[in-house]
Amino acid sequence: MKANYKPISFDESNLLNVDFQENQKEFDYPWHYHQEYELTYIPSGQGLRYVGNSVENYIEDDLVLLGSNLPHCWIDETNSSKQSPNAVVIYLKEEFLDKIWMQSHEFGAIKNLLQSSNRGIKFHQDVAKKLKDKCLTLHNLRPLEKFTHVLQILDELSQSVDYRFLSEHDFSSALNSHSSNRINTIYRYIDVHYREKISLDDIAAEVYISPKYFSRFFSKVMKKPFFEFLNEYRISKACKLLIETDKQISDICYDSGFESIPFFYRQFKKFKQCQPKQYRSYHLKALSGNAITPIDILKR
Repeated sequence: MKANYKPISFDESNLLNVDFQENQKEFDYPWHYHQEYELTYIPSGQGLRYVGNSVENYIEDDLVLLGSNLPHCWIDETNSSKQSPNAVVIYLKEEFLDKIWMQSHEFGAIKNLLQSSNRGIKFHQDVAKKLKDKCLTLHNLRPLEKFTHVLQILDELSQSVDYRFLSEHDFSSALNSHSSNRINTIYRYIDVHYREKISLDDIAAEVYISPKYFSRFFSKVMKKPFFEFLNEYRISKACKLLIETDKQISDICYDSGFESIPFFYRQFKKFKQCQPKQYRSYHLKALSGNAITPIDILKR
């Protein structure tokens, strides 16, 4: 697919830029890409995060590293106003890795980290919390101090094992605005109609192409069939309801757009590797400070 190309300005440095995004317009940028590496920290809020062909909920202390030309966007769904920034975004020029010192042994771990970010890397909340102060104070630093602090952040991330990849496949930079507009239209349509039955004819009509061509287009761009993506989106909505409400799981199934409870359970297990009840139990324990993983729950 083709995402919007977003130009990044570099005012103080030829290597990096730190952007504090404090309003909705800055934050809710359409699905886009850029040549720069991007490290995004969300200090508060919640919503949906699209990275490559991944769609997930995010909450506070979300920390994600993106490779060059990897399409992405964050959609904020927070209802209340916040004093803290929506996001702290660190951009690193693609040439960052080409510098002589980055080729040295001392920077080997950071180099490997950046080179492995082409699928998007989501770090555990505990990792994000440890780096929270470093991220939030970056805007108060002089250019050289800012540069050294960013290197310290990258160094800590390069030593972490508490992470996972987001996108299933690498995404190339062969993008155009027409395809990007199509994908953003599809996202908007799903967001409005996911509770309803969506047919291939319905979604294809939104982007003015035939159902057959739409299937080929979406699979080529997103590296997965449309209905797999739609089910993943619906599961992300179900997860939000499991965490934020005490609704019955059967009600959550239908509220998320699924028409069959057995199918909902199969899809939930496929995308979350556990059942809805276990997922809810895990997050309730996390909120109480006594978290265990869904896998631990399955063993009981």
